[in-house]
Amino acid sequence: MSVLTGLEPALLWKYFDKIRQIPRSSGKEEAIADYVISVAKQFGLQFEKDKTGNVLIRKPASPGHEKAKTVVLQSHLDMVCEKNSDKKFDFDKDPIQLKMDGEWLKADGTTLGADNGIGIATALAILEDNKLVHGPIEALFTIDEERGLVGAMSISPTWLKGRIMLNLDSEDLGLFSIGCAGGSDSHIKLPIKRIKASGNQQVEVHLSGLLGGHSGVNIHEGRGNALKIINRLIYQANKEIPLGIVCFEGGDKHNAIPREAKVKIMIDSKKLAALKKWFTKTMEDIRIEFKPVEQAIGLTVNEIPGVEEVLAPDTQKTLLSLLFALPHGPLAMSRDIKNLVETSNNVASIRCEKEQIKIHCSSRSSNGAALKATLDKIAAIAQLAGAALDQPPGYPGWMPNLESAILKVSLDTFKQVTGKEARYEAIHAGLECGLIGEKFSGMDMISLGPTIKYPHSPDERVNVPSVNVFYQHTIKILETLA
Repeated sequence: MSVLTGLEPALLWKYFDKIRQIPRSSGKEEAIADYVISVAKQFGLQFEKDKTGNVLIRKPASPGHEKAKTVVLQSHLDMVCEKNSDKKFDFDKDPIQLKMDGEWLKADGTTLGADNGIGIATALAILEDNKLVHGPIEALFTIDEERGLVGAMSISPTWLKGRIMLNLDSEDLGLFSIGCAGGSDSHIKLPIKRIKASGNQQVEVHLSGLLGGHSGVNIHEGRGNALKIINRLIYQANKEIPLGIVCFEGGDKHNAIPREAKVKIMIDSKKLAALKKWFTKTMEDIRIEFKPVEQAIGLTVNEIPGVEEVLAPDTQKTLLSLLFALPHGPLAMSRDIKNLVETSNNVASIRCEKEQIKIHCSSRSSNGAALKATLDKIAAIAQLAGAALDQPPGYPGWMPNLESAILKVSLDTFKQVTGKEARYEAIHAGLECGLIGEKFSGMDMISLGPTIKYPHSPDERVNVPSVNVFYQHTIKILETLA
């Protein structure tokens, strides 16, 4: 029996159970797009798919409400595919394995995909249920949100008729998002030279056990960045015991704080014991430093076979200095909204190739000028290192509108459904609302959702009771607008 059996609302969980069995990593949304189209066909609804892969399904108003304003229900089809290093799992083939932990639904060693699978399931349930009261509905399913809002960026500005939008991609029940940060990426390419190793023992240094998390939502929490920490360790260790770097790998998604990193080095075997002792002592200090936030930082130092070429001394020095200099974490707090991060940078990933090392940074800000200054800072650091740099166009932020009509309706209906007051905030994550609002003039938007913890990491979980409240609130908003 499925762990979803008996959960309410049954229709929503029916669709989530289907969704979790369909591969939908970013850039590979064909199967999930085909599935939502199959639902439209099943219920005789009009649908379109654009050349990028976004899907739009239109449902007519319930009888007697044809003159109501059209409401857009928006969610994204892709999910962040992260797993624990010891978990054998193929996101291109395997269905997500579900577990219940009290009131929380989570996956077994992988991301759950509640972000934004619950949003997709909500829209599909509303499309099926003909007992609901609502005006005309446009259900918009975008692709490739997690890698940079690609689907939303490509939508034709003539596609949507509605000018009221419920973005179903927030992660805290009763806390609505009314604004978000814009963002842009920096791709640094450092040319490298290799030489014959002077050491005779290859060693793999592996840092793991960090929380990771969303590089916007969790950036202010002081979580450790595996790339920054392991670079610090190698940088400092090299001052005490000479070593040569073979390769440096870590991080993956631009919007995920790196949880693990590995550095392979060559060292004189006679100095290996001293190196291990140094790492043990230094890690004690790092654990104390991060103890309030990170409870499970682990470092392994293991001998591995083979003799490899290492980075030339100048290349190695430049790489370690470059990574040390690149900023990570909050860079400025909002002067207008309490406790809101205005500007941040995430050193997201590093990859070692034959002739170059690639470093990817993801910058965010709700202030356009501050975002530009952050990108310029990264460009200056890359220039000093002699690295090539590519900074492709980013995406716009979403300015809060405290006079929003849909905000008022959402606040009022939440109290009707729960008896409690809802709250609202601007967030330091990129939402598709920024791009959609820019394309469709006059779009009145709000973002809402159930309570989801630790998205973009294998610890992702969704609070099951909050899903039912979120669904009841969403259909109450539609009824009120009708």
